[in-house]
Amino acid sequence: MDEILKLDQIFQYNEMMGQETLHPLVSVVDFSKCAPIQHRLQRYGFYAVFLKDVKCGDIRYGRNYYDYQEGTLVFLAPGQVVGFINNGEYFQPKGWALLFHADLIRGTSLAREMKHYSFFSYESNEALHLSEQERRVVLECFHNIDLELHHAVDRHSKNLIVANIELFLNYCVRFYDRQFITRSHVNKDILTRFENLLNDYFLSDKPQTIGLPSVQYCAEALHLSPNYFGDLIKKETGSSAQEYIQSKLIDVAKERIFDTSLSVSEIAYGLGFKYPQHFSRLFKQKVGVSPNEYRSQS
Repeated sequence: MDEILKLDQIFQYNEMMGQETLHPLVSVVDFSKCAPIQHRLQRYGFYAVFLKDVKCGDIRYGRNYYDYQEGTLVFLAPGQVVGFINNGEYFQPKGWALLFHADLIRGTSLAREMKHYSFFSYESNEALHLSEQERRVVLECFHNIDLELHHAVDRHSKNLIVANIELFLNYCVRFYDRQFITRSHVNKDILTRFENLLNDYFLSDKPQTIGLPSVQYCAEALHLSPNYFGDLIKKETGSSAQEYIQSKLIDVAKERIFDTSLSVSEIAYGLGFKYPQHFSRLFKQKVGVSPNEYRSQS
């Protein structure tokens, strides 16, 4: 297995790429100005966004591989492993990278908002595919950050750099919304598979052996990251993935309540609840009456 190169500080990445470090906590890298490099698996200690302008083979992302296409943005949070299998050959990277350390944004509004940029936890095959116009917007954001890095440091520098990073990320939210819409047919297929997955789950013995179906379980079964899966379901249905699962669970529970040979406790255990009172509480919350009251109304 290839050794993983740990890059905890931005200057380490800049040195690897033969670039000057203008700021210890943020960097914009134009790959056309870098020398050819070998493929490596790398783990970053900072946020990284890559705009790739060349098809460059099968990227290793965590445990999976992805055929890296042109014109994509990939987002990495600190601690993630990404890279390519080292075949001993050198290649000329093309595109751009934006790197920023968590210390840069600490204490700013962006630090508080980072959790909302869920695409930093998407899998690489959920990358953002840019239109030409979107690509120009991204490059303009990178250019403005780079201008600040080359400007003499003053009391405005940090605020302007952070503001431009936040602007860029907000544009990416808009672009991802567009991608969810333009891929609606793909999303509806995933929604159908999600529905079938839940149907099969409750018809199997998995509720007794595994418990209630979780968002993570469903995402993994559909080969999606939990964050991407959750965002997709929210945009397609208006409900969170957890709410969708609970809605399906209540539908199944209503059907089983008609079977008077089953006690409420047996229904609860059969759905995957560890404690019947948790089932009764959720049922009343969603339906407005307790399971026994619902049964008596039937």
